[in-house]
Amino acid sequence: GNTRVEEACEMYTRAANMFKIAKNWSAAGNAFCQAAKLHMQLQSKHDSATSFVDAGNAYKKADPQEAINCLNAAIDIYTDMVRPRAPRERRAGSRECRASPPPPPQGRFTIAAKHHITIAEIYEAELVDIEKAIAHYEQAADYYKGEESNRQCLLKVAAYAAQLEQYQKAIEIYEQVGTNTMDNPLLKYSAKEYFFKAALCHFIVDELNAKLALEKYEEMFPAFTDSRECKLLKKLLEAHEEQNSEAYTEAVKEFDSISRLDQWLTTMLLRIKKTIQGEGDGDLK
Repeated sequence: GNTRVEEACEMYTRAANMFKIAKNWSAAGNAFCQAAKLHMQLQSKHDSATSFVDAGNAYKKADPQEAINCLNAAIDIYTDMVRPRAPRERRAGSRECRASPPPPPQGRFTIAAKHHITIAEIYEAELVDIEKAIAHYEQAADYYKGEESNRQCLLKVAAYAAQLEQYQKAIEIYEQVGTNTMDNPLLKYSAKEYFFKAALCHFIVDELNAKLALEKYEEMFPAFTDSRECKLLKKLLEAHEEQNSEAYTEAVKEFDSISRLDQWLTTMLLRIKKTIQGEGDGDLK
């Protein structure tokens, strides 16, 4: 009966922890997975999800795809747990499989969001599947609605969307986040960066769009006008209009000497430069 299942569950959990100590990650992941399935058999959904997360964390070090499968299983449980169940009676002495109380409903979505981020990071770093990373960051952002983490996830989506040339999607996010932060005394300093990035995405698509967007951002957020980012955009627009790649490069260099350009900005600025006549595979030097 249930007692036998609980005993098996405990043994799997103990074995998993021993495999972890021995750094045998696949075996640890597999044992946690077995424990998760037995918890499910016992209707202990929260404990099952916790074991799937433990399995995912172990597999992360050995088998990224299996880690994703386990974390997805945990997410399914958390988002499916509509109401907490009454705790069941446990036999005396049961330690490793003792039921822990499930988190409140909103807390479950926050936990699910956290695991979506972990999956996105595995797709980024291990499996290099940016489309799937975007999908998981989007799902996390959705579950994090109204929280600070929502912004961080959306910015990841925007940065990757732009890299994949999904400029409209990137623009919408950067404008949305910029608008949400410009009136916040703690975050408004970041708003100029988001409007800058949105304008660069516009610029890659169409120079006129970039000009109109820049005017709109200055009107919405007057502090943007005095920023180095806004001044750079104006110089770049002018150089582009004149098809002057030297002036373009000079403006970028000057900006870079004070604020180092990261990989993303360098990529976008290069894409714009390539639209200047005669700049086949130009660089920014």
